[in-house]
Amino acid sequence: MFTPEQLTESMPFARTAGVAITAASPEEVRASMAWQEDRCTVGGTLHGGALVTLADSAGAVCAFLNLPEGAKGTSTIETKTNLFRAARSDVEAVARPLHIGSTTIVVQTDLYADGKRVAQTTQTQMVLR
Repeated sequence: MFTPEQLTESMPFARTAGVAITAASPEEVRASMAWQEDRCTVGGTLHGGALVTLADSAGAVCAFLNLPEGAKGTSTIETKTNLFRAARSDVEAVARPLHIGSTTIVVQTDLYADGKRVAQTTQTQMVLR
């Protein structure tokens, strides 16, 4: 099994964007992104692209941890994000599998800031053989 640190290190773009995997199991992956001014848009709120990066990264790790035997990895083939409110503080992602199949894995990731849900992403990951 992989440690959260190893999973974070395995994703160079996510690491550069400020994503940190904080807990990881096949049932649930948690990740975080600290609020920083250079990740913001007008008004000091985290940019939607930063939030999607956090959600996609947590979801990808969740899919990876649920790969069927013999699979080599995953690739996002569809993603949908609903943004509910502005995030002006650190954000935590919680990703859980909705469907684990032999060709696709579907993950739902909820993002929270200050105890409130700020976004929800559903993504489909293709299983790579």
